[in-house]
Amino acid sequence: MKISIIIPAYNEEKRIGKTLYSYSSFFKKIKNVNTEILVVINNTKDNTLKIVKEFRKKNKKINYLNLKEGGKGYAVMKGFSKVLESKPDLIGFVDADMSTSPEAFYDLVKNLGNYQGIIASRYISGASVSPRPTISRIIVSRIYNSLIRALFLMSFKDTQCGAKLFKLEAIKSIINKMGMTQWAFDIELLYLLRNQGFKVKEFPSVWSDKEYSTINFMKAGPWMALAVIRLRILNSPFKSFIRIYDKLISVAPFPR
Repeated sequence: MKISIIIPAYNEEKRIGKTLYSYSSFFKKIKNVNTEILVVINNTKDNTLKIVKEFRKKNKKINYLNLKEGGKGYAVMKGFSKVLESKPDLIGFVDADMSTSPEAFYDLVKNLGNYQGIIASRYISGASVSPRPTISRIIVSRIYNSLIRALFLMSFKDTQCGAKLFKLEAIKSIINKMGMTQWAFDIELLYLLRNQGFKVKEFPSVWSDKEYSTINFMKAGPWMALAVIRLRILNSPFKSFIRIYDKLISVAPFPR
Protein backbone atom coordinates (compact mmCIF):
# COMPACT_ATOMS: atom_id res chain seq x y z
CA MET A 1 0.00 0.00 0.00
CA LYS A 2 1.28 3.44 -0.92
CA ILE A 3 0.41 6.53 1.14
CA SER A 4 1.13 10.15 0.29
CA ILE A 5 1.13 12.55 3.24
CA ILE A 6 0.96 16.26 2.47
CA ILE A 7 2.26 18.73 5.05
CA PRO A 8 1.45 22.40 4.33
CA ALA A 9 4.10 24.59 5.94
CA TYR A 10 4.02 28.35 6.52
CA ASN A 11 6.96 29.72 8.53
CA GLU A 12 7.49 26.40 10.31
CA GLU A 13 11.25 26.46 10.90
CA LYS A 14 10.76 25.82 14.63
CA ARG A 15 8.70 22.67 14.10
CA ILE A 16 9.07 21.13 10.66
CA GLY A 17 12.32 19.31 11.46
CA LYS A 18 10.85 17.41 14.40
CA THR A 19 7.72 16.60 12.41
CA LEU A 20 9.62 15.21 9.43
CA TYR A 21 11.90 13.16 11.67
CA SER A 22 8.99 11.71 13.65
CA TYR A 23 6.81 10.89 10.63
CA SER A 24 9.59 9.45 8.47
CA SER A 25 10.98 7.37 11.33
CA PHE A 26 7.58 6.01 12.29
CA PHE A 27 6.37 5.03 8.83
CA LYS A 28 9.72 3.48 7.94
CA LYS A 29 8.95 0.82 10.55
CA ILE A 30 5.49 -0.02 9.18
CA LYS A 31 5.65 -3.16 7.05
CA ASN A 32 3.93 -3.28 3.64
CA VAL A 33 3.38 0.47 3.66
CA ASN A 34 5.29 2.71 1.26
CA THR A 35 4.98 6.29 2.50
CA GLU A 36 6.02 9.49 0.74
CA ILE A 37 5.91 12.88 2.46
CA LEU A 38 5.34 16.06 0.46
CA VAL A 39 5.99 19.33 2.27
CA VAL A 40 4.20 22.19 0.53
CA ILE A 41 5.95 25.38 1.59
CA ASN A 42 3.57 28.26 1.00
CA ASN A 43 4.90 31.80 0.90
CA THR A 44 7.23 31.24 3.83
CA LYS A 45 9.62 33.94 5.07
CA ASP A 46 11.88 31.86 7.32
CA ASN A 47 14.23 28.86 6.98
CA THR A 48 11.55 26.21 6.44
CA LEU A 49 12.73 25.49 2.88
CA LYS A 50 16.36 25.10 3.96
CA ILE A 51 15.43 22.63 6.70
CA VAL A 52 13.26 20.55 4.37
CA LYS A 53 16.04 20.43 1.76
CA GLU A 54 18.43 19.03 4.37
CA PHE A 55 15.95 16.26 5.24
CA ARG A 56 15.47 15.55 1.54
CA LYS A 57 19.21 14.82 1.23
CA LYS A 58 18.90 12.09 3.86
CA ASN A 59 15.53 10.68 2.83
CA LYS A 60 14.44 10.71 -0.83
CA LYS A 61 10.87 9.87 0.20
CA ILE A 62 10.58 13.42 1.52
CA ASN A 63 9.78 15.83 -1.30
CA TYR A 64 8.70 19.45 -1.36
CA LEU A 65 7.01 22.18 -3.35
CA ASN A 66 7.98 25.80 -2.78
CA LEU A 67 5.04 28.10 -3.50
CA LYS A 68 5.12 31.87 -3.55
CA GLU A 69 1.43 32.39 -2.88
CA GLY A 70 -1.63 31.02 -1.18
CA GLY A 71 -2.74 29.82 2.24
CA LYS A 72 -3.16 26.35 3.68
CA GLY A 73 -5.99 25.31 1.38
CA TYR A 74 -4.08 26.39 -1.68
CA ALA A 75 -1.02 24.49 -0.49
CA VAL A 76 -2.98 21.30 0.12
CA MET A 77 -4.66 21.47 -3.29
CA LYS A 78 -1.30 21.92 -5.00
CA GLY A 79 -0.09 18.98 -2.95
CA PHE A 80 -3.05 16.89 -4.11
CA SER A 81 -2.25 17.66 -7.75
CA LYS A 82 1.40 16.71 -7.26
CA VAL A 83 0.92 13.40 -5.45
CA LEU A 84 -1.82 12.28 -7.85
CA GLU A 85 0.95 11.87 -10.42
CA SER A 86 2.38 8.93 -8.45
CA LYS A 87 -1.07 7.30 -7.97
CA PRO A 88 -0.90 6.40 -4.27
CA ASP A 89 -3.62 4.27 -2.72
CA LEU A 90 -4.26 6.84 0.01
CA ILE A 91 -3.73 10.61 0.15
CA GLY A 92 -3.77 12.52 3.41
CA PHE A 93 -2.66 15.76 4.94
CA VAL A 94 -1.55 16.80 8.39
CA ASP A 95 -0.49 20.01 10.11
CA ALA A 96 3.22 20.80 10.32
CA ASP A 97 3.13 21.36 14.09
CA MET A 98 2.60 17.63 14.80
CA SER A 99 -0.50 18.24 16.88
CA THR A 100 -1.41 14.91 15.31
CA SER A 101 1.36 12.42 16.01
CA PRO A 102 2.36 9.85 13.37
CA GLU A 103 0.78 7.17 15.57
CA ALA A 104 -2.52 9.08 15.58
CA PHE A 105 -2.34 9.59 11.82
CA TYR A 106 -1.72 5.89 11.29
CA ASP A 107 -4.89 5.23 13.30
CA LEU A 108 -6.74 6.87 10.41
CA VAL A 109 -5.11 4.44 7.98
CA LYS A 110 -6.05 1.44 10.08
CA ASN A 111 -9.65 2.55 10.60
CA LEU A 112 -10.54 3.73 7.09
CA GLY A 113 -12.23 0.44 6.25
CA ASN A 114 -14.81 0.63 3.45
CA TYR A 115 -15.08 4.40 3.65
CA GLN A 116 -13.54 6.66 1.02
CA GLY A 117 -12.33 9.15 3.62
CA ILE A 118 -11.66 9.51 7.33
CA ILE A 119 -11.07 12.70 9.31
CA ALA A 120 -9.61 13.14 12.76
CA SER A 121 -11.98 14.72 15.28
CA ARG A 122 -11.39 16.42 18.62
CA TYR A 123 -15.07 16.64 19.53
CA ILE A 124 -16.41 13.10 19.46
CA SER A 125 -16.37 10.41 22.11
CA GLY A 126 -12.96 8.83 22.56
CA ALA A 127 -10.94 11.87 21.49
CA SER A 128 -8.07 13.08 23.68
CA VAL A 129 -7.03 16.74 23.59
CA SER A 130 -4.19 18.25 25.62
CA PRO A 131 -3.90 20.76 27.01
CA ARG A 132 -7.61 21.35 27.39
CA PRO A 133 -8.75 24.22 25.15
CA THR A 134 -9.92 27.46 26.74
CA ILE A 135 -13.62 28.09 27.20
CA SER A 136 -13.52 30.92 24.65
CA ARG A 137 -11.92 28.69 22.05
CA ILE A 138 -14.48 25.95 22.64
CA ILE A 139 -17.32 28.45 22.27
CA VAL A 140 -15.94 29.88 19.01
CA SER A 141 -15.36 26.38 17.66
CA ARG A 142 -18.86 25.16 18.51
CA ILE A 143 -20.52 28.25 17.02
CA TYR A 144 -18.52 27.77 13.84
CA ASN A 145 -19.40 24.08 13.67
CA SER A 146 -23.11 24.85 14.23
CA LEU A 147 -22.99 27.27 11.31
CA ILE A 148 -21.46 24.60 9.06
CA ARG A 149 -23.98 21.97 10.13
CA ALA A 150 -26.89 24.34 9.53
CA LEU A 151 -25.73 25.62 6.13
CA PHE A 152 -24.49 22.36 4.63
CA LEU A 153 -26.48 19.76 6.59
CA MET A 154 -23.30 17.83 7.39
CA SER A 155 -23.08 15.85 10.60
CA PHE A 156 -19.35 16.26 11.25
CA LYS A 157 -18.52 17.67 14.66
CA ASP A 158 -15.01 18.76 13.71
CA THR A 159 -14.26 19.78 10.12
CA GLN A 160 -11.14 21.77 11.03
CA CYS A 161 -8.92 19.18 12.68
CA GLY A 162 -5.73 19.14 10.62
CA ALA A 163 -5.49 15.42 9.88
CA LYS A 164 -7.49 13.86 7.05
CA LEU A 165 -7.07 10.82 4.81
CA PHE A 166 -8.79 9.80 1.56
CA LYS A 167 -8.68 7.12 -1.08
CA LEU A 168 -7.19 8.02 -4.44
CA GLU A 169 -10.47 7.92 -6.37
CA ALA A 170 -12.11 10.34 -3.96
CA ILE A 171 -9.48 13.05 -4.41
CA LYS A 172 -9.33 12.51 -8.18
CA SER A 173 -13.06 13.10 -8.45
CA ILE A 174 -13.11 16.52 -6.75
CA ILE A 175 -9.68 18.10 -7.26
CA ASN A 176 -10.76 20.07 -10.34
CA LYS A 177 -13.97 21.23 -8.68
CA MET A 178 -12.38 22.92 -5.68
CA GLY A 179 -12.07 26.69 -5.57
CA MET A 180 -11.70 27.65 -1.89
CA THR A 181 -8.09 28.24 -0.88
CA GLN A 182 -8.43 29.75 2.58
CA TRP A 183 -10.66 29.24 5.60
CA ALA A 184 -13.44 27.17 3.98
CA PHE A 185 -11.13 24.73 2.24
CA ASP A 186 -11.91 21.78 4.55
CA ILE A 187 -15.66 22.36 4.34
CA GLU A 188 -15.68 22.52 0.55
CA LEU A 189 -13.59 19.35 0.37
CA LEU A 190 -16.02 17.41 2.56
CA TYR A 191 -19.07 18.97 0.88
CA LEU A 192 -17.90 18.00 -2.62
CA LEU A 193 -17.07 14.47 -1.52
CA ARG A 194 -20.54 14.04 -0.06
CA ASN A 195 -22.15 15.37 -3.24
CA GLN A 196 -20.11 12.89 -5.27
CA GLY A 197 -21.47 10.05 -3.16
CA PHE A 198 -18.31 9.28 -1.21
CA LYS A 199 -18.59 8.25 2.43
CA VAL A 200 -16.36 9.96 5.00
CA LYS A 201 -16.31 9.18 8.71
CA GLU A 202 -14.96 10.89 11.80
CA PHE A 203 -12.48 9.18 14.04
CA PRO A 204 -11.54 10.29 17.58
CA SER A 205 -8.13 11.96 17.56
CA VAL A 206 -5.30 12.13 20.02
CA TRP A 207 -4.53 15.83 19.69
CA SER A 208 -1.78 17.81 21.35
CA ASP A 209 -2.10 21.56 20.84
CA LYS A 210 1.30 23.11 20.14
CA GLU A 211 2.87 26.49 20.78
CA TYR A 212 3.94 28.94 18.07
CA SER A 213 0.55 28.72 16.37
CA THR A 214 0.30 30.97 13.31
CA ILE A 215 -3.46 31.49 13.60
CA ASN A 216 -5.33 33.63 16.10
CA PHE A 217 -8.74 31.98 16.14
CA MET A 218 -10.45 34.85 17.93
CA LYS A 219 -9.40 37.27 15.19
CA ALA A 220 -9.83 34.77 12.38
CA GLY A 221 -13.28 33.61 13.51
CA PRO A 222 -15.34 36.23 11.63
CA TRP A 223 -13.38 35.62 8.44
CA MET A 224 -13.86 31.88 8.76
CA ALA A 225 -17.60 32.42 9.11
CA LEU A 226 -17.68 34.73 6.10
CA ALA A 227 -15.79 32.17 4.02
CA VAL A 228 -18.35 29.49 4.93
CA ILE A 229 -21.22 31.80 4.00
CA ARG A 230 -19.52 32.59 0.70
CA LEU A 231 -19.13 28.88 -0.04
CA ARG A 232 -22.83 28.33 0.66
CA ILE A 233 -23.81 31.16 -1.67
CA LEU A 234 -21.63 29.68 -4.42
CA ASN A 235 -23.57 26.44 -4.07
CA SER A 236 -27.02 28.02 -4.15
CA PRO A 237 -29.38 29.72 -6.64
CA PHE A 238 -28.01 33.04 -5.33
CA LYS A 239 -24.45 32.55 -6.63
CA SER A 240 -24.91 35.47 -9.05
CA PHE A 241 -24.68 37.76 -6.01
CA ILE A 242 -21.21 36.54 -5.08
CA ARG A 243 -19.48 39.48 -6.80
CA ILE A 244 -21.38 41.92 -4.61
CA TYR A 245 -20.51 39.83 -1.54
CA ASP A 246 -16.82 39.73 -2.46
CA LYS A 247 -16.75 43.49 -2.95
CA LEU A 248 -18.25 44.07 0.50
CA ILE A 249 -15.70 41.93 2.36
CA SER A 250 -12.74 43.20 0.34
CA VAL A 251 -12.73 46.58 2.14
CA ALA A 252 -10.99 45.09 5.21
CA PRO A 253 -7.59 43.33 5.37
CA PHE A 254 -7.91 39.58 5.02
CA PRO A 255 -5.88 37.90 7.78
CA ARG A 256 -3.92 34.73 7.19
